[in-house]
Amino acid sequence: MRIIGIDLSGPSNHKDTVVMVFEEHEGQLRYVKCGSPMSDEEILKEVFAQSQIDEVVIGIDAPLSYEDGGGDRVSDRELRKFIVEKGMKSGSIMPPTFNRMVYLTLRGIKLSREITTIDSEHPISIVEVHPGAVIGSRLPPQELDYVLAYKKEKELEARKALLKWLEQQHLIGIPEKAAEQSHSIDACAAALGAWHWKNPAFTPKWRFPAKLPLHPFDYCC
Repeated sequence: MRIIGIDLSGPSNHKDTVVMVFEEHEGQLRYVKCGSPMSDEEILKEVFAQSQIDEVVIGIDAPLSYEDGGGDRVSDRELRKFIVEKGMKSGSIMPPTFNRMVYLTLRGIKLSREITTIDSEHPISIVEVHPGAVIGSRLPPQELDYVLAYKKEKELEARKALLKWLEQQHLIGIPEKAAEQSHSIDACAAALGAWHWKNPAFTPKWRFPAKLPLHPFDYCC
């Protein structure tokens, strides 16, 4: 099985879009490759290529639906409650139609639907993932400061610590340069969340099921 973690940015921001590809092997995710910057077309080509090799599971860090009428989805409210209980900040969960999120939501919806049309050799499944919640819900309470710090450009040590932590979660072979930017850490965490969502040997820390037709993908961390 191939696991792909995607940290998506807005439609015009290819440089901050990171795609991490892993191969599941003997209870581990082995690093295969990283793509950045990535356009929609490049992402679709990568997913197609991996789907010719094996089953593909994709974790996308972006809203893949929005609430009719705007504001929070039910899933956003539930995840916000969950992360606050874990000691994280509620502000990291923003409504998909919020002005800072709407272009990311547009790209997430478009890309996810395009992926479902790929003529693949093997099955492709998609889950919406919140990387910060993936990390924060698995870290010991005394290490939660890393979640609050790693997105800041100057906090290289926090990202290095999270890279080591990802190895402890059995994501093997990630290059050290992945610590240079938070987007790479987020893409790896999206892959971890998608892996735990798909593999029956694991259980997601939090999961909100798809509700067709408006919300066609599970949401997890």
